[in-house]
Amino acid sequence: MKPSGRHALVVGLGKSGDAAVRLLRSRGAQVVAADDKDLPFEGELRRVVPESLRGMDLVVVSPGVPLSLPIFAEARSRQIELIGEVELASRFISEPVLGITGTNGKSTTTALCGHLLSTAGLRVFAGGNLGDALSNRVLAGHRLDATVCELSSYQLESIVSLRCAAATALNVTPDHLDRYPSLDAYAAAKQRIFENQRSGDTAAINQADPRVRAMKTNPGVRRQVFDPREPLRIEGTGLLLRAPTLRGSHNRENAFAACLLARHLGVGFDALQKGLDTYPGLPHRLEPVRLLDGVEWINDSKATNVDSVEKSLSAFEANVHIIMGGRGKGAPYAPLRELMRGRVKTILTIGEDAAAIAAELEGVADIEACGVLATAVFRARTRARRGDVVLLSPACASYDQFRNFEDRGDQFKALVRGLA
Repeated sequence: MKPSGRHALVVGLGKSGDAAVRLLRSRGAQVVAADDKDLPFEGELRRVVPESLRGMDLVVVSPGVPLSLPIFAEARSRQIELIGEVELASRFISEPVLGITGTNGKSTTTALCGHLLSTAGLRVFAGGNLGDALSNRVLAGHRLDATVCELSSYQLESIVSLRCAAATALNVTPDHLDRYPSLDAYAAAKQRIFENQRSGDTAAINQADPRVRAMKTNPGVRRQVFDPREPLRIEGTGLLLRAPTLRGSHNRENAFAACLLARHLGVGFDALQKGLDTYPGLPHRLEPVRLLDGVEWINDSKATNVDSVEKSLSAFEANVHIIMGGRGKGAPYAPLRELMRGRVKTILTIGEDAAAIAAELEGVADIEACGVLATAVFRARTRARRGDVVLLSPACASYDQFRNFEDRGDQFKALVRGLA
């Protein structure tokens, strides 16, 4: 792709959109940005209307912008090329791309895979949906051995030729049902991570997840199946790996996938084990915050759906006080009932979906409506006893009361560290 001389419209001015604008301009394209909010932008700012397409021959869409908007149907009718930011960036990347998708665990697996490769001495970029936008990897201009890219379903919707030399789908559980008409449609978006793979590439498939197991891969692609219910062994060697810093059975899933992707690039057993031993973990994912009077406080703000809460709760046997709530995603909370019974002492609710959580989980534990996070932390401090765990694991998006899940987690940590 040679953007020099092209006229591009970038729709959506978040992290990805801003990076796409800078990448296109660095390659000589004329760029106009459009957004439905008055966000700061150096240059012309338009709202998204059909007139925005006048004179354009390329439209780049940020992942948070639904492709169902009329502006994109209009672009297609005018035969204007329509791609996402990751597709744009991938056209300038020559090293192997290792792709990670799934409802839960994407960020941990991406960071862990990057860490494993770096530990083995490879030069690596890790980003995409996690951290740096993929366009920033191109703008950096360094020669690398691999790019590890977290790919959300939103990003995968708008790929065309993005090829992952090795890719994994970790799991598919109900999420983003406010954007997708069905769970099948959501799974189909995830499956696109394997769409452009060629003979000799690797697809790491979670055998324990039926929707992932059913995903199709192209002829000649090596399907490397793994089962997180089994010990972490490297295929063909019988060697058992340990993952000491990854808490909970769900993290075995992440470790399996990351190791298989690293193995595609030839990383040996010793380097894998060294990487697992030294992996520091990511913030907001079962992140220890403080041990106060024998009570463990855990920040799991990244648990933005029911399935992720289920996996996080499974890391604790009993005596949990869980803070839940925020902006719901349309999935039921009732599937948590069986797991919570006998394991959770108190459910402290916050945010927009507090009433729905209380109604669906009534009877499995004490439920206290707190409204806001500060109140929930204060009430948890009052209720928790030595040996208990206070777990922020909301099962909801954060946008009702916070900028994002990071903001929510950071505020939780500040509140907990301020407790006397």
